[in-house]
Amino acid sequence: MGICWSNKMKAETPPSNAGVGSKYVSRDANSLSGGTGASSSSLPQTTSTEGEILRSSNLKNFTFNELKLATRNFRPDNFLGEDGSGSIFKAWIDERTLAAAKPGTSMIVAVKRINHDGLQGHREWQAEINYISQFHHPHLVKLLGFCLEDDHWLLVYEFMSRGRMGNHIFLSGTCFQPLSWSLRMKLALGAAKGLAFLHAVEPQIIYGDFNISNILLDVSYDAKLSDFRLARDGPTGKKSHASTCAMGIYGYTAPEYLATAPEYLATGRLTAKSDVYSFGVVFLEILSGRRAIDKNRPAGQHNLVEWAKPYLTNKRRIFQIIDNRLEGQYPHEQAQKAAGLALQCIALEPRVRPNMDKIVEALKQMQDTRG
Repeated sequence: MGICWSNKMKAETPPSNAGVGSKYVSRDANSLSGGTGASSSSLPQTTSTEGEILRSSNLKNFTFNELKLATRNFRPDNFLGEDGSGSIFKAWIDERTLAAAKPGTSMIVAVKRINHDGLQGHREWQAEINYISQFHHPHLVKLLGFCLEDDHWLLVYEFMSRGRMGNHIFLSGTCFQPLSWSLRMKLALGAAKGLAFLHAVEPQIIYGDFNISNILLDVSYDAKLSDFRLARDGPTGKKSHASTCAMGIYGYTAPEYLATAPEYLATGRLTAKSDVYSFGVVFLEILSGRRAIDKNRPAGQHNLVEWAKPYLTNKRRIFQIIDNRLEGQYPHEQAQKAAGLALQCIALEPRVRPNMDKIVEALKQMQDTRG
């Protein structure tokens, strides 16, 4: 059962002027078939045909009519929300055959209908296919199938019944109760494991758009990464950084990649440590219950990182950033360690930030085993 997904997902959508950019990259055809070649430029080839994708993956090739039937013709009451590339609908398919089925009698899935945006829309569709179809990991949303028919580009995912993690962190009411400390640590660890996995594969994958809106929760509150539109191959050979096309959402983007950052910071270079910075911002959101950017807060508190840093550097003031809705019910020693880890992740210099494997280990150690 979904938890207030359809009327809450837009709550996290950033303002229209918040995006840093919207060019996307994807693997080439060799990588689709299991090769390890990195993408050759920030404007990739997008000529892979439906047949090439079918030969290189185990994904179900749905027809558009099948998905119309599965979503009941994309009825408004099956609308789950939207992300940067399209609208998402609840649908029903047979668990064994993956054929469209009647509601209540079969497996629930999520169908994303990619926005019709010309070549860019196709790049988004293909980037998802190229990356997420290659891997199966407990903390990555599973892609089940696709549709490429005329101008219809759709993707079929496992259904994440608890929706976006951010809704549980920021919202309150009958649908969203304040999360306990131990559950927040579980969510942070799950998201970290997903990102660490991407950084560990060959060639390395840089997620490029790690933000709280792209983390979904299943019925067991397991966090899984979704939306791979901005993913790209990490540096290979003598290269020190990935192809540098625009990435991310304002508030989450590492300073070395921001054109507005001071000259000594804005190198324009994208590495795995750029993802680490974004993780640090999300971790701060989990700890504080505050959004990365919130113009509704008083002056001086709009930017979470800028507001939190003075508290993070003072052990006696660290507890002032912890979400008040926890009402002090958390292990203070763990909170200090968590705040210290967040501070490391948002360090201005990339080399100072820990890698994701170390972050995973640190989070494991600070889990509240008493639950």
